[in-house]
Amino acid sequence: MDKLDAMQTFVRVAEAGSFTAVAEQLQVDRSVVTRQIAALEKHLGAKLMTRSTRSLTITAAGAAYLEKCRVILNLVDVAESSLAEEKAVPRGRIRLALPLSFGLQRLMPHLLAFADAQAHIELLLNFSDQRANLVEEGIDLAIRITADLQPGDIVRKLGQCRLLTTAAPAYLAQHGHPNHPAQLQHHECLVYSMTTNTATWPYQVDGQVQQFAVRGRLTANNGVALMQAAAQGMGIALQPDFLAAPFLERQEVVEILRDFESPALGIYAVLPSNRYIPHRVGVLMEYLAGALKGA
Repeated sequence: MDKLDAMQTFVRVAEAGSFTAVAEQLQVDRSVVTRQIAALEKHLGAKLMTRSTRSLTITAAGAAYLEKCRVILNLVDVAESSLAEEKAVPRGRIRLALPLSFGLQRLMPHLLAFADAQAHIELLLNFSDQRANLVEEGIDLAIRITADLQPGDIVRKLGQCRLLTTAAPAYLAQHGHPNHPAQLQHHECLVYSMTTNTATWPYQVDGQVQQFAVRGRLTANNGVALMQAAAQGMGIALQPDFLAAPFLERQEVVEILRDFESPALGIYAVLPSNRYIPHRVGVLMEYLAGALKGA
C-alpha cells in the first residue's frame, strides 16, 4: 500500500463525504476507493470513518488522523514544488475560505476567471462568515473583511470597504431622521450577529472613533438579509458599501449619518501561520490583489 496515495484518498473522501464522488474524481471504480480506505484502516488498526448506504461519518480517530494527513501532504507538496516553483506551472489543490456575501458578489467572478486561466489548479471554496481556524481546518488561504486582525495573523491587504448607515425613506418618514449616532438608541437597528460586539456601532465623532449603543428586534448573520429588511422599512442598517450599493442604486434605501463615518474595514488575504506558501497559493493571492486593486 502506498501510504501517501492512501492518505490523499482518505482526505478526498473525508472532504467529499462520498466514496462515489472520489471515485469519479479519480476515474476509478468505487470499489478501488473502498478497498484503499479499508487497507489504510487495517494498517492503522483504527476505524477512520463509519459508512452506511446513506451517510459517511468521520470518527474521532479519523478526525485526528485527517488533520495530520493534511500537514504531511502539505509538507510533501512544499518539498516538490519548492524545487523549481518559479518555472513551474501552478498546479494542485487550494482550499479557500471566503466570506459569504462578499465571496459570492465580488470574488466569485474573479475566481471563475482564475480557474479558467489556471487549468491545473483545483479550487475548493468554503463560503462562510464564521472565522475558520486555518491550521486545524486545512485552509490554504482565507479572505477576511475586518477591522480586528488577530495577533499572529499573516496577512496581505487586498483593499478596503466603507460601512454605510442606511434606512428606507418610509422608515425615516415614520420614525424620524437621526442626525447623530447617539440617537440610534431610539431607533430600530438591524444588527449583524457575527460581530464580536453586537450592541454597539462605531462612528467617527470629533476625530475619534466612538461606540454607540444600538438595539433592535431583528438580528441576522448575513448582511444581505439585513439590507433587505432595511429596504422593507424594518429599521436602520450598518453594512459594507458593496452590500448597500445595489439597494442605494434602486433607491430602496438612502444613506444617513454621512457626517459621522464608520471606520473602514480592511479586505485581507490571511495565510496559515505554520506553513510555507505553495506557489499556487501565491499565484492566487497575487491574482486577487490585482483584481481588487483600488477596492
